Amino acid sequence: MVLAAIAGQTSRIRLGSGVTVLSSDDPIRVHQRFATLAAISGGRAEVQLGRGSFTESFALFGHDLSDYEVLFHEKLDLFAAVQTEQPVTWSGTTRPPLREQVVHPRTEAGLLPAWIAVGGTPQSVVRAAAYGMPLVLAVIGGSPAGFTQLADLYRRALTEYERPELPVGMHSPGHVAATDELAREQMYPHQAAAFSRIGRERGWGPYTRAAFDEGASAQGALFVGSPETVATKIAWAVRTLGLSRFQMKYAVGALPHAQRAESIRLYGTEVIPRVRELLAQERA
Repeated sequence: MVLAAIAGQTSRIRLGSGVTVLSSDDPIRVHQRFATLAAISGGRAEVQLGRGSFTESFALFGHDLSDYEVLFHEKLDLFAAVQTEQPVTWSGTTRPPLREQVVHPRTEAGLLPAWIAVGGTPQSVVRAAAYGMPLVLAVIGGSPAGFTQLADLYRRALTEYERPELPVGMHSPGHVAATDELAREQMYPHQAAAFSRIGRERGWGPYTRAAFDEGASAQGALFVGSPETVATKIAWAVRTLGLSRFQMKYAVGALPHAQRAESIRLYGTEVIPRVRELLAQERA
């Protein structure tokens, strides 16, 4: 619904999910929702499918967490069948079978763009290649450089499955402000509060300033700083992983609206042009 509202106020930006937790959703309804979004937005919709880093939705929608693997595998298989926009014949263990079932609405383009979002599991990377779907690496900890092997695995798997070359994207949290110091001081308390709360729920230790500073370092997973700092880090990540896309999660916890809005403004007007400039300089 939020994406539909955004579609009504915009004309150029692409509209998609940070991740749609397919394991606890219905693949047919996911396709129907995003196909409808594609229709009202002039074909600007796409969906990113994943298992998510949280498991609360399983119990909420009546799924057994012990079926974690089979739920995602079967639901992705069904989604891929629906994505062809042809009559679907499918059977599995997680829902009743389908036989020559037509799913509406169909997209004008004949294919709803879908990416597979993974957090570091080789099996998920290979699965994305098997279905011929682009890959998004969710880098929320450690260093983007640590995901090089997964990006390479994906490209090798595409070759083995005789698939064409497909895009690789990356998703990381971040925040942009006028200076590095300001960006860090604005983001840290909200990052710490959010991760400490999650840690209490999951039995982790408290989130520390040292952990934040490590993430915000030149090769960490947090893209936080001035426009130049963030742009330089994105360009490095693009080169390191061979990315076609970088997605920054620009909000965390209770970060004030004004700071979020300024981060978006700086990202669009200064960071993105600078990234393109840095990458163009290297290709020249």
